[in-house]
Amino acid sequence: MIDTHVHVYPPDVIRDFEKISEREDYFSLLSHGKVHKWATVEDVIRQMDEDGIQQSWIFGFAFRDLGLCKHCNDYVIESIKKYPDRLKGLAVVPPLDPKAEEEVVRCAERGLIGVGELFPGGQGFDIDDVRQTWRLVAVTQEANMVLLFHTAEPVGHDYPGKGNVGPREAAQFCINHPEAKVIFAHFGGGLWLYELMPEMKRYLKNARYDIAALSWLYKSKILEAVNSAGIMGKFFYGSDFPILSFERYKEAINGLFEKNRDIKKLFVENVEKFLVSER
Repeated sequence: MIDTHVHVYPPDVIRDFEKISEREDYFSLLSHGKVHKWATVEDVIRQMDEDGIQQSWIFGFAFRDLGLCKHCNDYVIESIKKYPDRLKGLAVVPPLDPKAEEEVVRCAERGLIGVGELFPGGQGFDIDDVRQTWRLVAVTQEANMVLLFHTAEPVGHDYPGKGNVGPREAAQFCINHPEAKVIFAHFGGGLWLYELMPEMKRYLKNARYDIAALSWLYKSKILEAVNSAGIMGKFFYGSDFPILSFERYKEAINGLFEKNRDIKKLFVENVEKFLVSER
């Protein structure tokens, strides 16, 4: 099984999070939230062994400060060197920083496969504004990297870090950049529904979605709806660890296993096909 949505923190970031919070408002908001948890790479490996996860995609916190992002990226780079058979890594950058592209290239050269999870609201950039995204897309395409964006449903209850980037903004990103290989976290805030519109299906050809935070956001029947819509092949398993682990997803997923064995593609085949697919 592959988990495509796992957060890790360098030990000194955990130790000094209060000081960092003083200059990083979004980090402060999330790290002081009642559901927040910390995890080092050793914590991730232990949980993977417990849950039967063979591979995890790990990434640090997407700060506004490029120096802090670089520090997280270095930790991820060293982690995948330590556990090359268990981990793949994504880089974090503030997309509007003049040196963001340089950092993406550095991380690609050191073996990272993507950029994310980026927080448009927390980092102060608009994913639907091509003037703010074209450089990031260009450098990730050149490096054959995937993108992972935080997205959220535009209705329902509010929570720390929800933000206001949902299906409309995500759709516009894909219209602006149909060539980008992009994953929208948390069901894309509902963007997957619009795969049923012929014109949007074309724009969303390279878009994928993860199911992170499923148990907090939706009833498990949402996976039946996705399957009925014929787009389960565009979904990945993502836990949002350390906030949630596989244990919280078992009930929702096991029921579908009994009805449709193709759901198992959620864990491996969908991800592998996405990584090797042509742009």
